[in-house]
Amino acid sequence: MLVLSIESSCDETAAAVVEDGRRVLSDVVSSQIAVHARYGGVVPELASRQHLLQIQPVLQAALDEAEVTLDDLDAVAVTYGPGLVGSLVVGVNAAKAIAFARGLPLVGVHHLEGHTYAAWIEAEPDVDPGFPLIVLIASGAHTDLILMRGHGDYEVLGRTRDDAAGEAFDKAGRVLGLGYPGGPAIQRVAEGVETRLVLPRAWLGDSLEFSFSGLKTALLHKAQELGVYPPPPGGPPPDVVAELASAFQTAVVDVIATKAAEAVRRHGARGLVLGGGVSANALLRQECAARSPVPVIIPAPRHCTDNAAMIGVAGSYALERGITHGLELDALPSLALA
Repeated sequence: MLVLSIESSCDETAAAVVEDGRRVLSDVVSSQIAVHARYGGVVPELASRQHLLQIQPVLQAALDEAEVTLDDLDAVAVTYGPGLVGSLVVGVNAAKAIAFARGLPLVGVHHLEGHTYAAWIEAEPDVDPGFPLIVLIASGAHTDLILMRGHGDYEVLGRTRDDAAGEAFDKAGRVLGLGYPGGPAIQRVAEGVETRLVLPRAWLGDSLEFSFSGLKTALLHKAQELGVYPPPPGGPPPDVVAELASAFQTAVVDVIATKAAEAVRRHGARGLVLGGGVSANALLRQECAARSPVPVIIPAPRHCTDNAAMIGVAGSYALERGITHGLELDALPSLALA
């Protein structure tokens, strides 16, 4: 079965062709980082316009890379929520147009479900990770712990009460003068840096929820105290910026890795799956692997960030369960997983 998949929930226009649920024949992503960098974050109106410009060439590139045509396809899968409505609409309408024109089944995929199924791209062919699983989704918009009992069977155990981890990294990057996106920049300057600076963690009792707003505020105050923010003439001392970046990254990772391991223990999970852009962070990957009492399944960094291959895999499993959507499928920016 050949599935053409589309992802356009935020600021990446992506298309892929997936064969038989696991084999990725093509995986094309057009990023908008350069477009939004000057604003320090994603501007929804600009994002939707860029999707309109990129969707056709990205789709064609995915078909060309896979060496297939629209006539070879068996189904179309597309992210239909959650996300930015103006971005989602572009992908959904493109998928509906192809499905209608070629008479193909159409399946809508939840964006977080896509991140979950990125783990299946890395797994051995024909071998499923054992259920139940704990899924950690850490991205710019989400920090969620999810119990996955089986394909399509989810329970959200905890999520962020305020900023998502990726959003907190972006805001910290601005405070430290590191630009956008903040996560990769903070990881880069913090690499190999040992610091005695300790920033607070919000443990929220024994809950599996997250909060990063207090940590963000603590970083701002410490940056002001150390003369990093607002930036002085000539820029702040690089060594101080590096120490602050290291302290911030360590605090975020400490909370996420600790709660993920606790979720595994509480629910008797057989594995821990990481997904979302923040899961590309090297320290988070290292600490989750070290603290988890069960095997940790971590997608390659390119499959942690938004991509269409994960949507194709998730869509293929949905199609196997007989799930399809009609042409009435609509973009749902606040779509719930469970």
